[in-house]
Amino acid sequence: MEKIEELQKENELLSTRLKAVEDTVIEYKNLFHSIMEQLRLISHVMSKRDEINVLEHEALRATENNLPFEMGDPRKQDFEFYYPTIIDAETSIQQIIDGRKSIARFGDGEFAIICGWIRHAFQKFDDGLAKRLKQVLQSDLKNLMIGIADNYGNLDRFTVDARDGIRQYMQEEVRKQHIQLLSKDKVYYDAYLSRPYVIHKDQFTDAPKKRFDHLKQIWANRDVVMVEGVQTRLGVGNDLFDGCKSVRRILIPARDAFSRYQEILDAALKAGKQDDLFLLAAGPTAGVLAYDLTLEGFQAVDIGHVDIEYEWFLKGTGKRESICYKYTNEIPGGEAAEDIQDPVYESQIIGVYS
Repeated sequence: MEKIEELQKENELLSTRLKAVEDTVIEYKNLFHSIMEQLRLISHVMSKRDEINVLEHEALRATENNLPFEMGDPRKQDFEFYYPTIIDAETSIQQIIDGRKSIARFGDGEFAIICGWIRHAFQKFDDGLAKRLKQVLQSDLKNLMIGIADNYGNLDRFTVDARDGIRQYMQEEVRKQHIQLLSKDKVYYDAYLSRPYVIHKDQFTDAPKKRFDHLKQIWANRDVVMVEGVQTRLGVGNDLFDGCKSVRRILIPARDAFSRYQEILDAALKAGKQDDLFLLAAGPTAGVLAYDLTLEGFQAVDIGHVDIEYEWFLKGTGKRESICYKYTNEIPGGEAAEDIQDPVYESQIIGVYS
């Protein structure tokens, strides 16, 4: 009887050890499959390396070059780099509303023209425009806010794609040129106030709607004169400007608008009444026009791509898309806007200079 019990115990011990061995074999088998899967993935990536190498290299180099400025942003850490003082978009919008301030916005296109570069197809280089833009950028009119894109430091609030684009643009040479044109002692305003949606990483929250609602307060119950490209069609097909008391439109060339600048300015001054609000969607020409209209006592807001941003917001995909009946220079083929028949829109047009 004792012999049987000893054999049973030995059998149980052997069974336990056998189970441990089986478990170990299974673990090694799983590990082997995992390693093989990783090797297959590495093999696939290596086979594609010629296709992705250039893009990866450019993105990594841009990230490396820009990282010191992102990490050294004094709003995040206590570093002593020269960063322009830029008021955030929400505060900037509120100053436009409360103080009836004008704003001229400067982005990559405007800086490129000042520096003699060609960056956008819709405005060829014009030495007269370059001089005027530099004058406006460095001006100090009491009622004119100067907006610049807040690209110089921390980029946490942007999408990955937006961050990569900013990093590839903000190379050392570009930063040096900007710093030469800007002033340490001047307060600037965030030019991205008219970009409430597609570049922001919170685009799938309620934040973009709040930003658009805030923008709408600028023109709420105001008599508005829009100076826009001939196929820009601000607010057509959406409710962005439904809060305006009235809307009149001056249509200007979609390309090289500055070539007809004096006619455009004269038409705006002739159309404007004392309390009118000018909304400008005129590419780089908008900054000069905002300055000249402010000199004449008007409020002029360069709102740029705000309507296209609103169209993208309404689509809700988080991406730039072509809008068939609106000029969209940021999308390949977006310059070929379709014709529309809209009696309300047509009745608002008071001048065409295209």
